[in-house]
Amino acid sequence: MQFKNIIGQESIKQQLIQTVAENRISHAQLFLSSEGSGALPMAIAYAQYINCLDKQADDSCGECSSCRKYERYIHPDLHFSYPFFASKDVRIAVDVLDEWRSMMLADPYFDMDIWRSKLSAENKQANINIAECHDIIKKLSYKAFEAQTKVLIMWLPEYLDKEGNSLLKIIEEPPQNTLFILVANNQEQILSTLLSRTQIVKIPKLPHATVESYLMDEYGLSENQATEYSFLADGNLIEAKQLVANTQNENADKFAEWLRMGYGNRVLDLTNFVDQIAGWGRENQKNFLKYGISFLRECSLLLSGAEDLVKLPVSAMETAKKLSTHVLNLNMADAIISELEKAHYHIERNANPKILFLDVSLQLVKIIKFKTLPKGTQYIYS
Repeated sequence: MQFKNIIGQESIKQQLIQTVAENRISHAQLFLSSEGSGALPMAIAYAQYINCLDKQADDSCGECSSCRKYERYIHPDLHFSYPFFASKDVRIAVDVLDEWRSMMLADPYFDMDIWRSKLSAENKQANINIAECHDIIKKLSYKAFEAQTKVLIMWLPEYLDKEGNSLLKIIEEPPQNTLFILVANNQEQILSTLLSRTQIVKIPKLPHATVESYLMDEYGLSENQATEYSFLADGNLIEAKQLVANTQNENADKFAEWLRMGYGNRVLDLTNFVDQIAGWGRENQKNFLKYGISFLRECSLLLSGAEDLVKLPVSAMETAKKLSTHVLNLNMADAIISELEKAHYHIERNANPKILFLDVSLQLVKIIKFKTLPKGTQYIYS
């Protein structure tokens, strides 16, 4: 993995390259980012650059023996740790290393849902267990085989429970030329004892323009499509790719029409819409709900007088302005967002979509037409 293969994040790349040039490589680092920002590929590219035998000014060479092994994730001094589902056949992370490498080679941008789909999860919870911690200590106690620096990249240390405290000593006093890189999404869920022993590298969310350009270049999307998907993904490249894979580019019009049906109390139309959406498939239903949540948050900005902060594409912006002027107010938008978030939660847990969307549709009628808000919400008349 070279820096040039990572989407955006130019300032972070330069920052990491500078630490190598100035010999300021902290032995324990935490790459902290939101999902889909490229933190894991960045960690691998950084490790590859450190061990490259012919470093360039702005990237690893990609040609030396070290780089070639890094590109296939088979370098003997590159180790990975990650959440997995323990069983009698899977005790530590290396037991599913083939699946990990295969997924990484296919696309290094992935999340826990994608990783889970590659494994036999059954009804178990993923974690990084004590056996894995002991294996990490064992592996890192060996001398390096080829590289100057041994590297352990731990993806999602949030899945470490108190067993992670067994790693404190080796992180605090590592063997010579050993680098730990933790790649995390949620700082609050990481053991504080681990957190205090790492140098944090914050990797920002990808700008909408970067995601748009990627989608147009990589998938040949029109500017309007790329803009809509970028808005919906909100800087998450994984989410943007999934939206392309589950192409549903009429979300804005369909969602606005759904709101209008609720405003007009058009029960027959709502029933027909529910029948239609029930056949979309679970991923498209989730995407539709996520679009609605994002769209209404942008409407809330309009209603608050913060139009300059709104990131909707032109066509969706016109729709949002009309709805904000003639249909919605802030409390309504907030109440509908709450209903959509609950619906998304239940869709993820295999709720019956027909029953679920019928219920949400009736809630729309109550909120928009009859101005009946959830308990605890004080209605403000426009």
